[in-house]
Amino acid sequence: MSQTAIFWPMIALTALIYVVYGLVFLRRMEAVKSGQASPRDFKLPLKEPEVSVTAIRNLINLYELPVLFYAVCISLYVVNGSSFLAVIVAWLFVAARVAHTVVHVTSNRLRLRQPIFTIGYLLNGILWVILALHLAIPATA
Repeated sequence: MSQTAIFWPMIALTALIYVVYGLVFLRRMEAVKSGQASPRDFKLPLKEPEVSVTAIRNLINLYELPVLFYAVCISLYVVNGSSFLAVIVAWLFVAARVAHTVVHVTSNRLRLRQPIFTIGYLLNGILWVILALHLAIPATA
């Protein structure tokens, strides 16, 4: 498998972030049209309108744990550690982030969202363990 395969989950996660940016834009426009907010409210958004608050909070979430994901994926690539297992775990992490986003911006049911977040958290940790093991255990020729 090509070492560059680790970049596809990163590209997919970035696409998700762009989708959520679009959702934030649409929901903020809805808030303006419905009178919940005015365009100037977003100059310094101290209080997000109710209609867009979950989308903006999800966007913030996509800049927290995923930062570690990007770092570990790039690190795996740099040290030639993008194994089949690492790529599969990376895709599972992205799937967990997609599921988390869908729940967060729709029903926002914490009972569903929290376990999905935990799965993603653990998958991210597994990627770091894979990196650590790759560095600690020399490959045999």
